[in-house]
Amino acid sequence: MQRAALLLLCLFAFLLGTAPARAQESGDDPALTAEIAGLDAHVFDAYNRCDLKAFSSYFSPRVEFYHDKGGVTWDRATVLSNTRKYICGKVRRELLAETLRIYPIKGFGAVEEGEHRFCEISTGACEGIAKFLMIWRKERGNWVMTRVISYGHRPMPKPGD
Repeated sequence: MQRAALLLLCLFAFLLGTAPARAQESGDDPALTAEIAGLDAHVFDAYNRCDLKAFSSYFSPRVEFYHDKGGVTWDRATVLSNTRKYICGKVRRELLAETLRIYPIKGFGAVEEGEHRFCEISTGACEGIAKFLMIWRKERGNWVMTRVISYGHRPMPKPGD
């Protein structure tokens, strides 16, 4: 009995000692997480409604957008042109909220990573899923994306897969 109690006490002490390290590794900053998650909701609301004026305000003029299927886009104007041409009225983006992670970048901004799925507007079918990484910079009190990486595009898993 004493041995079990000692083992339990050691396990508890270990877990207490590693909790701050785990929180630090995950970038656990509730205020920053809420702020960037809010920005994500706003930018993709504009994306889904094809409000290109609002959508453009979230990108640095010199944004770099890396897409595993579409290649590299080197500026905001081209991101907007591609969105108008390939997205507006065709596709809706949905964040998979449980995958969202936010990490601070000291003196610069934040990294946002997660997964999202894409649904065809005409059918409502959500058939594609991908990972993303966004680098956000805070400039004069406003947040803008400076780098976007969209990768790992694949079909949505079927129920039971």
